[in-house]
Amino acid sequence: MYLSTHSFLMIHLLTTYTTESVTRGHPDKVCDQMSDAILDACLREDPTSRVAVETFGSHGTLMIGGEVTTKASVDYAGIVKKVHEDIGYTEPLEILEKVVVQSPDIAMGVDTGGAGDQGIMYGYATDETPEFLPLGVVLSHALARKLEDLRTSGTLPYLRPDGKTQVTIKDGKVITALTSTQHTEEAELETIREDLQTHLFAPVLGDISGVEILVNPTGRFVQGGFEADAGLTGRKLMVDTYGGLMPHGGGAFSGKDSTKVDRSAAYMCRFVAKNLVAAGHGKKVLVSVAYAIGRVDPVMVEAYNEDGKNLSDIVAKNFDFRPKAIVERLGLQRPIFQETAAYGHFGVNGRPWEEIVTLS
Repeated sequence: MYLSTHSFLMIHLLTTYTTESVTRGHPDKVCDQMSDAILDACLREDPTSRVAVETFGSHGTLMIGGEVTTKASVDYAGIVKKVHEDIGYTEPLEILEKVVVQSPDIAMGVDTGGAGDQGIMYGYATDETPEFLPLGVVLSHALARKLEDLRTSGTLPYLRPDGKTQVTIKDGKVITALTSTQHTEEAELETIREDLQTHLFAPVLGDISGVEILVNPTGRFVQGGFEADAGLTGRKLMVDTYGGLMPHGGGAFSGKDSTKVDRSAAYMCRFVAKNLVAAGHGKKVLVSVAYAIGRVDPVMVEAYNEDGKNLSDIVAKNFDFRPKAIVERLGLQRPIFQETAAYGHFGVNGRPWEEIVTLS
């Protein structure tokens, strides 16, 4: 297999690790949401749309590029401006568009039910949290979501959209928690620190008496979003998945329709891993799959638990990894993707790849 059983087991011997998340207003995540908003707009009118869209934002300019084949009528510029504004940004954007139809060389392989690209995808699940995700991943996202809520609810009106969170876990407990959060010019660092200990860290983490709390370590975070940093679709893969604790094949999710196995097969791997853990086949399970472009059947599917037991026969009996079968089983031709583009794609109830089913 592409990841040795030994390597998988070694990862689970880590007693100290760190994970991070970011808010919806982080520049890379803004771009992810824009790309997925375009995807959803296409799927809403034409469920068979072929979409591979990237966005790149930098200092007042936003570039939309990619390949789209659809019957839908889509206002690309209007969609991305709305996403930008809905997140909470008021700065104007100059929009540049360069979107063409999908290459016929790719289409000829996808039309027959084959994979839209080659690649390796992974899925993981663990029984250590109700979300079937590592504790650090769950807490990093929870802090980022709460930080966003404190801003949008008006609880801390000096907060601005851009922000990041991070937690360090040792022996199953949080030892360090960090946030860097954009704020207004007038806000004082000590006020921000005190408010976030009360309204952010304590509600999410519980007793923080033994936790090192870090807030805006540089001392100031006024300039944010595209005004401070460039953003690009697909540049927060570890935030999207398992916090860097598990391998990743390298393919991004956002802006891609489900003929692109980078996305659909990664969702399927998560679906399979979670169901194997839920069915008692392991406390921790890693699933791996690989494809060749245009080929219907994957070139490999493997699954292992924390003891190194090969679960591939159980997978083959219960799950179909052909691209069209994945799309049908998980219902991936629906406009459901924009909301996945922040705070991780996994561990959220209601998403089809999070459903627990009965295995034979």
